[in-house]
Formats: sequence, C-alpha cells, structure tokens
Amino acid sequence: MSRNQNSGGPSANTRGRKRTHTDANEPVIQKAELKEIIAKEIKDAIPTIIAAMKNNENSNPENTVTKAKEVSGSNNENIEVSSLKRFKTEGCSYNTFQSCKPPEFAGTEGAVVALRWLEKIEAVLAISKCAEEDMVLYASNSFKDGALEWWNSIIQTKGRTNACAMTWESFRDLVTRKFCPMNEKEQIERKFLTHRMIGAGHREYTSKYFEYARLVPHLVTPESNLISRYIWGLVSEIRDMVKAAMPQTIDSAVELAGLLTDGMVRTQEEKKSQEAIQKVDQSSKRPVGKFVKKEGGSGTFPRCKTCGKKHLEKCNRAKYCSHCKMTGHSLEECRRKVMVTCFNCNEPGHYRNECPKLNKVSGTSGTGGSGAKADTNAKKTTRAFVLNSKEAVDMPDVITGTFLINNVYAKVLFDSGANQCFIDYEFCKLLNEPLVKLEKPYQVETANGDVVKVDEVLINGKITLFKHNIPVKFLPMKLAGFDAVIGMDWLATNQACILCDTKSIEVRIPTGGKLIIKGDKPTNNVGIISMINATKSLNKGCLAYLVSVTTKDQEKKKLKDVPVVAEFPDVFPDELPGLPPEREVEFNINLVPGTAPIAKSPYRLAPTEMKELKKQLHELLEKGFIRPSSSPWGAPILFVKKKDGSMRMCIDYRELNKVTIKNKYPLPRIDDLFDQLQGACHFSKIDLRSGYHQLKVQEEDIPKTAFRTRYGHYEFTVMPFGLTNAPAAFMDMMNRICKPYLDKFIIVFIDDILIYSKTPEDHAIHLRTLLELLRQEKLYAKFSKCEFWLTEVQFLGHVINAQGIQVDPSKIEAITKWENPKSPTEVRSFLGLAGYYRRFIQNFSRIAVPLTSLTRKSVKFEWGTKQIEAFQILKDKLTHAPILALPEGVKDFVVFCDASHTGLGCVLMQRNKVIAYASRQLKTHEKNYATHDLELGAIIFALKLWRHYLYGVHFTVYTDHKSLKYIFDQKELNMRQRRWMETLNDYDCEIIYHEGKANVVANALSRKKVEKPRRAISIRTICKLYPLWVKFPYVAGNVGWKVIRKTHSAGNLTSDGLWAGGNNYKTHSAVVPNQ
Repeated sequence: MSRNQNSGGPSANTRGRKRTHTDANEPVIQKAELKEIIAKEIKDAIPTIIAAMKNNENSNPENTVTKAKEVSGSNNENIEVSSLKRFKTEGCSYNTFQSCKPPEFAGTEGAVVALRWLEKIEAVLAISKCAEEDMVLYASNSFKDGALEWWNSIIQTKGRTNACAMTWESFRDLVTRKFCPMNEKEQIERKFLTHRMIGAGHREYTSKYFEYARLVPHLVTPESNLISRYIWGLVSEIRDMVKAAMPQTIDSAVELAGLLTDGMVRTQEEKKSQEAIQKVDQSSKRPVGKFVKKEGGSGTFPRCKTCGKKHLEKCNRAKYCSHCKMTGHSLEECRRKVMVTCFNCNEPGHYRNECPKLNKVSGTSGTGGSGAKADTNAKKTTRAFVLNSKEAVDMPDVITGTFLINNVYAKVLFDSGANQCFIDYEFCKLLNEPLVKLEKPYQVETANGDVVKVDEVLINGKITLFKHNIPVKFLPMKLAGFDAVIGMDWLATNQACILCDTKSIEVRIPTGGKLIIKGDKPTNNVGIISMINATKSLNKGCLAYLVSVTTKDQEKKKLKDVPVVAEFPDVFPDELPGLPPEREVEFNINLVPGTAPIAKSPYRLAPTEMKELKKQLHELLEKGFIRPSSSPWGAPILFVKKKDGSMRMCIDYRELNKVTIKNKYPLPRIDDLFDQLQGACHFSKIDLRSGYHQLKVQEEDIPKTAFRTRYGHYEFTVMPFGLTNAPAAFMDMMNRICKPYLDKFIIVFIDDILIYSKTPEDHAIHLRTLLELLRQEKLYAKFSKCEFWLTEVQFLGHVINAQGIQVDPSKIEAITKWENPKSPTEVRSFLGLAGYYRRFIQNFSRIAVPLTSLTRKSVKFEWGTKQIEAFQILKDKLTHAPILALPEGVKDFVVFCDASHTGLGCVLMQRNKVIAYASRQLKTHEKNYATHDLELGAIIFALKLWRHYLYGVHFTVYTDHKSLKYIFDQKELNMRQRRWMETLNDYDCEIIYHEGKANVVANALSRKKVEKPRRAISIRTICKLYPLWVKFPYVAGNVGWKVIRKTHSAGNLTSDGLWAGGNNYKTHSAVVPNQ
C-alpha cells in the first residue's frame, strides 16, 4: 500500500511539502518510482485545471481581451500581430496540423495546381500556428505519388535533418522550380497580361483577375503594378475615368470600376426605355402631314458629331461598307462579303470599274487636258477567257457548237468576254490559209492571268451558217478544248443577240433575215427510277432495254495462301468469340476527387436508328460486352454512318472525359524506334480486331461506363470506344504482352504492331512467334487489315525498306508539288509561307528578290528563269533541315490548321521546327460544308494524318475559327460533327484560337491551288450549234472528228450531204459517212 493511501489522500499542500523534503525514517524513493508518481499526479490534476479555466472564462469573457488592450494599448491589428509572433515561438503538434485538413499534392497536375497548393498549405500552417522550424516537415507529409518520390530523392541527397531544416522560402522556391515548368508559367503570365473585360461582366472580370494575380505575384508587386494592370484590362469607356481618378489602393480601383460599370449599364437601359417611350409618344402625338424629328439618346452623354445622337460607346455610323452599301460595319466585317477579283490587275478586293490601275492600262485619264488623248504608241491589248469543252457544255449560260470554218468542221465557243476572235494553232494549219503579219502585235490576256503575244492574223476566215458564209478575222493562238472562239468584235458587227435561258443565239445575215442557232445541252446523267414509274413508262409504250450489270471485284487475299499465317486461322476469326480472359491489365477510370455522378438525357433518334439500336444491343448482350445497369451514371448514345453505309453506335462520353484524370502512360521516342529498324528488309503489320473490346473494365469502374437508351440502362464490361484513357490502357496491355520480344523483332506503337527481320528465314520465325503469342493470350486480329511479307512499309510517317529510312514523300508533298505561281496573288501566298521560316533560311531576302519584285504594283508579271530558280531554291530550303526535322520526344507538338473555299492546309511543328506539311483540295461535296464544319474537318484531317505523332500525348491545335474553342462543350451537334467528335475524343488536345493573319503557313497551304480560272465567270454568252442531220448511222467520238476533217478537206464530203434545211438540225450527235 502506498504512502498516499495510508495517509487517507493528502491535500495539494501536503503533496507540495512531500515534494520539498523527506523524513529521515522514510525509505528513499527510486528514480523510476518518482517518475511514475509525478506522471500520475499530473494526469489527475489536468481535469481540475481545465475546469478552473472554463469557470474563469464564463465569469468574465472579456477579461483577457481587456487586459490585452491595457497592456498593448493598440488596436486589434496589433493584437493579431502579437499573437502571430507568439504562435511562431509556441508551435503546434502534428495532430493539430492534421486536424486542419491540409491538402495533398501529387505533383502531376501542372503549375496552376502547384501554386494553389502552396497557397492552401500556407493557410493551413497559419491557422494551425505551426512553428517556423516545423513548417517544411509538416507540409512535406502532404506529398504523394510523384511529389513524394521527388521529396524522398531530396532527403537522400541532403539528409532528412538538413532537408526539413530549410526555410519556408527556400522550400517554396524548390517546389516552384520543380513543379512549375517555365512554359506553363509563361502561359499563366500571358493569360494574366492579356486578360481583359471583353464579353464579361465586372464581377467576372475582377474575380478572374485576382485568380491570375495570385498565381503571378512577381507581376503585381508593388501594389501600383496590381492597380495599373487592373485598370488596363477594363473597357475603354471606363478605363479612362478610373485612371483619371488615380486610385491609391486596389480596393478603391475595384469599387470605382464597379460603380462606373453599373452606371453605364443603368444608363443604357434607361436610354432604351426612353427611346421606346419616345417612339410611342411621337407616333400618337405626331400631327398629320408633318415630320417630327426624333431626339436620339438620353442621359448626360455628349452628342456624337457623326450620327447626332447621345451615346458613350464608339459610334458605328462612321463605318461604311463599300460592298453591301450599309453603315455600321466596315468591308472587312461584312457578312455578305464574297471574294472578288479585279479583271484588270488580277488583285483581290475590288471590281474592274474600281481598279486604280485602269487609267494606266487603258492609257487614258479624266476629262480635259492632254491626258484625254489616247497614247497611239501603246500596245494593243485584248482578252481571251476560255473554258474546256465539257465545262462550257455543262454551264447554263455558255453556248458552244460545231460549225464549218473555211469548209472544215470546228468546235466553236461564243465568248462575250473575249474582245477578239481566236483560232487554235493546230486547227489553223488544216485551213491552208495564209497568215498576215501585224504591224503592232496584240497582248492577249488569258483567264489565268498570263499575257500571250500575237503578231499574226487570219484575214480570209469565214464561218458557214445555213449556207451563209460570214467573214471573220481570227488571231491564232493555243486554245484548250475548242478550235475557235468567236468574240465581241464579230458578235457586235453581226448584231448577234444571245439568249442564255434557251442556250441559243440570233444572228442577222446580209439578206436581212435572222438565223437562230441552238447550242449544246449538257449531258444528262442516268437516273434511277422506282419500279412503279418504270411500269408506267412501259405501259405508255416507251422503249426499255434489259441490261445485265456485273462488277468484277478485285481478287482478295486469302489466309490459306499466306505462309506461316495459314497455320493460325484461329487468330483471325470473323467475329470476337466472347469476353476476353483475365489479364494483367484492366481498364480503370480515375476521377477528379469530389466528382458526382453525371447522367445526361438520351438523344432523340430516328426510327431507323431505333431499329439499329435494338439490333446492336442484342448483339452486345449476347457477347457479354454489356449488361443491364442500375448505375447513377448515364451517357447518351448516337449513331454515325460508316463509309460502307452501315451504322455505328457511339457513346457520348464527353462529360465523363472532362472529370477523368488523364493517364500519362509514356510513349516511346520515334527516333529510338527507327534505330531498331536499321538493316531490316522484311516486314509484317498486325491489326487487332476491335482491340478495345479485348480488354476488360475493372469491376468497380464498370458503373461509370453506363449509357442510357430507349430500351434500358446498360454498362460495358469491356473497354468501350470514346473514353479518354483507352489508348494508353491498350498500349500498356500490348507492351506487357509483347515485352519479351520488344525491340528485338517487334515494335508496338499504340495500336500498330510491326514485325521486322533481316532475312526471310528470320521473318518466318518471328512471325510465327508473335502469332503463337497472340493465340496464347487469346488476342484476335483482323486479317483484311493486316499486311504480311512486305519489303517496304510506311510506319510512323517514314518509308522503311532495305535501303534505310526515308521521309515519307507525303510529308513534303504539299511543298514539292506547289505549282509555279501564275499571278502576283499566288506569289504573295507562297512568300507568306516561306517568310514564316525566314530566320532558318540564310540570305532569305536575297534569294526571294526575283519573286518579291513581281508583287509590286508597277511591275509586269513575267515568270522567267530567275523566278523559277528562286522558287525552286526556296522549296528545297523548306523541305530540308533545319526547317524540316525529325521529332524529338513526344512533347510540345503544335498543329496549325486552316480551311478555305478551295482546300485544307495544316502544319505539324515541335519547338518551332516543322515536322510535316499537309494540304489537299476540297472534294465536291465538301464545298457545300458550312465554315464551322470545314474548319473542324481541317483539324480531323491533321489528326488522322499525324496520328502516330499525336496519339496518347498532349498537344495544342491552333485554328482561326474561334467557335471551335467550345466544340467540347457544345450540346447540339450535327451527324458529321458527332462522327468527328468520336475521333477527337481519342486525343488529348487543347484547341486555341489563333488570329487568321497570324496563321500564315496553314493559310497558304489551304489556298495554294485554285482549280478553275477565276475569270471564267466573265463568260456570259457562248453559242455552239450542232448542224447535224442524222443521215448516217455512225456516231463520231474524238476519232470521228479527225475523220470528218480529213474527209471534208479532201472534197469527199459536201455540205449538202449534211445540211438539209433549218428544220432538220439535231443536237447531241455528230455523224460521219459509213463508207
């Protein structure tokens, strides 16, 4: 029994005395016993002390504060400062720090998340009153994943004691340098410096401004920088007034800007309501027959000198559009604007009658003076705008025909856009008529802008119409598609009247009568009619022909004919046999913390789509790929058409993708892969059948794949298409499966499997090894998409064969096949592209001098030897190093895209170096696309073309179509956009608006080729007559024309044999004698 118990429980004073002295007769207490006694007594005393403190606070809660005020004699701010100083010396326990719930940091989310984590952790340190020497230790315990690995490496280098003893400023700098890359910091700074109050309210602008400012403190210190930067971003009407007030604090600047913004909005609303009231009053009070002038505007704003109304914003009345003749906008802003080209100078932006060079070309000036007199020594100019024969026949306002010219049949085009009559050189030789030399040659301007010199004329020409020979003078030159062109000089002389609606021409003859000549009609395409209409036509007595149409399919390769592959028919089934087996890798969906389930309403489907939906759901359920679901998640479904016309069911996982943490699975360096291929001569490529469906979804993530339909709620048990991390998971699976053979004779890049060998014997062994591996892992391939036993293969944008690795010609085809410019506009387009890379081209200005000189207004366009040489040198420079380069790693890819009314253009770049160019002309149906679809189509064109570079990595797409920035958030998409979004969802890309004038290269590539001459629109009246009476049974083709000419020239065929009077003419056929 202890002494305390014997004494019956001593009081506090007794305990105190027992601690100060010991009786001589009492035994000595050992050290361990003493510690135990002290610990027990302290434990017993703590509740009593806490209760006493609570009684103190309840009896006088203001006592502590009052004493603090008396001692400090200062305000609350001083009290707070002193308490902060006190907590630094007192500190806190780790449990107290953890109770404040410090945020975790993984180090993989980028600079913005890193900076925000530092803000939050500093707030937690302040709240928990953590001692300065413990800050680094406590904060570092919030690291996880990549950040934890990095911190452990710091500890290993410096030692735990030294690492945790560093100051908070040093720790902050260390974290910032590691997890805030320079390019991301620059991007944040750029967003902050360009943030403006455009399209946003005052509250939104201010909130976003301070959000950016917290991330870039070095740009907003001292406070004067914060104030000036805030004022700069305001709208111009408010900015000047806030600046004039010279606010001394940021709070006063924000308050003043808010008041002025509210005032402006209120004034505008009052103005609108006042104008509405004035309209009602004036309409009711206006005297009959009198005009009452409206008083525009309201409030205290000054009266505008331009429009006479009172308003604050910039006046739109000052703008005038010369195209639509309306005020309120300029020519550049006009929505009705179309691209026009001057027929005089070939420059865009104005018509011929507005051309500033018109007086210079014609040699005349205004009225009066010597300038009114024409220059007699000036060269004669004329124009010949000619289409080919098929284009002319198909155009509704163009007339063509077949005539006798000097008793030889000729294809003739009537062209009101041509000043003179022209005849083809080769055809002219058949006439055996002499040509007369001209004293002053003609300068003939053709449709493509070329100027041809003509110094001869055929004077004795005559054209035969209904036995009437009408004289005509021809200028001989090379023509395409026609033997002769009748121009305005002949049409005016013979008082010709052209009727475009009937494609006919009326010509007055010397005897006083009129000849009506009908031109060709376009060839009608064969149409498809229904059986009912066909039966009706047969009942009416129409002729019908039974035709048996057979198509010979290209002979397809057979599996049994391919060596080695024939041994593995089970690896190439027609359909997947069922669910995939359990694998080392399963597809998982990691969400951003705090994400709630997302469920979207189903899209409306057409009856045919509903039928297809029921069919495909049944097939997927039978295979076990989907199952009924009760998940709170739900994505809508839609259908897109495949190339073969069948329907593919797609799940719109855009909302799920937004909240999914991206899988940063590493991709191999392309140059490292090429090193493995050196010396290989035999290749095979394997394509897996529905590869995504050969990988299971992790059980706990299956509910997240749920989709909603008219026929129920379902979820995928295998990896579906359209999820953001699907490519990375698929490549992870393939790498693990093929790991024993990687870089030995197999390369896997995303979904491409390439087998390579040096000899046929080795290739047989390697191919058999891979197919056995696929059989073992129960992976199935699609035979029709596989290629075997190749000696040359295109892989990752390069051509690989026994000679080595070459750049794929398609990468530079857009440049190498750039045709010679034919006008100053085309020269400017090419120089715009080349000039973008001028810093990489030595002596660029000197090389380009022959080309730049052609763009001057006063210089005649002549494409000579110097221009050809400069053009070729620049093309060579653009397609070789240092401009064109191999990619270095898989980061920092940038794609520039542009679309025009003629084609698509795009450039792939990495760290300011070109990786590849691409362009193509628009297909016929694509010319009807809306601008939005064309610009999106250009992006899809680039992604598909450079899939091997961009798949599975983050990259940036620049486009000059602003609305594409929001394509991922649009709810209403047409069928074409839905199909393209399925492709776009496979990539981790950011679409950024890039002003059109800055998108030089892609812009030039999309406009580099124009298929039709722009001046073809000047052809308004062309006439072609077929003076053909079907007397002979043989219908002439191209060979027939030669027979007619030869026969008629020899005198064996008279005009009477073919001409029988005005009523016996027929079109669409040409005849030759059958003897």
